[in-house]
Amino acid sequence: MNILVTGSTGFIGAALIEELEKEKFFISAAVRDASNGKFNPNVNCISIGHLTPSLDWSYALQGVNTIVHLAARAHILSDKSDDPLADYRYINVDCSLNLAHQAAIAGVKRFIYMSSIKVNGEFSILGKPFTAQDIPTPRDFYGVSKYEAELGLRAIAEEFGMELVIIRPPLVYGPQVKANFLSMMNWLWRGTPLPLGGLTNNRRSFVFIDNLVSMIVACITNPLAANQTFLVSDDEDLSTTGLLERMALALGRPSKLVAVPATLIAFGAKLVGRADISLRLLSSLQVDIKKTKNLLGWSPPVSVDEGLLKTAEYFLKIRT
Repeated sequence: MNILVTGSTGFIGAALIEELEKEKFFISAAVRDASNGKFNPNVNCISIGHLTPSLDWSYALQGVNTIVHLAARAHILSDKSDDPLADYRYINVDCSLNLAHQAAIAGVKRFIYMSSIKVNGEFSILGKPFTAQDIPTPRDFYGVSKYEAELGLRAIAEEFGMELVIIRPPLVYGPQVKANFLSMMNWLWRGTPLPLGGLTNNRRSFVFIDNLVSMIVACITNPLAANQTFLVSDDEDLSTTGLLERMALALGRPSKLVAVPATLIAFGAKLVGRADISLRLLSSLQVDIKKTKNLLGWSPPVSVDEGLLKTAEYFLKIRT
């Protein structure tokens, strides 16, 4: 099986390439510049330059029967763009559909698209997790662009008979994680007192990088994945306080959490113009992965505590 991976140098892409090498697949990695030497010599690195909606993929698609499309404009919390929706659409929609259209014409059998749980929405009702069958309700520009890409990809797949697999993960963590998850680990490591000890009534789903990669491999190899949409997680949801306590334990640090009422946190965040942050801390975002487990015969191979420990071990390693 010849697999082309886009976004191959990113957080998910690099981990996927490493696993595919172990599985003995023939791998082509689409990279901006193949001279950087990121991968082992047995990985076929193909220089594509910058993504554009008119990029010619013909050389990269030769002999390819499966594509895992990870390249994207990632979600940006404080976006300074003058027109963020247009910027998201340029990469996440236009560039994705250009690749898919050329792939279908070239005879690629299966196109696996990394979407986002943001297609379902920003928050779920506690105890009523999102499912793959829910009507999409994206709320931000990133989620909208991912949903529009899904629609366009489905149209191309139906027209050409190419198999399409869509994966919508929640927040992905693991070694080399950045953004808010890294900030959280830094706070806990420094022993910063956090007013988040009372946030026990929400639940959020996460997915450890190894679990996500394992699920992607299942989507590559399992015939039943064709033309399906899947949600993925560690299969254990955590409250905000629970996540902080278990991450602190993995780091070997005491969790200095102060139980401040959620209403006060929300009020304070609103005063400083960060109501969006308080919503993420206070709300729930759960996903139901029963379909993924039952249809693919898959379960997360790594537990939450194992995933947090591996993430902590890497964090501590780079600090020393």
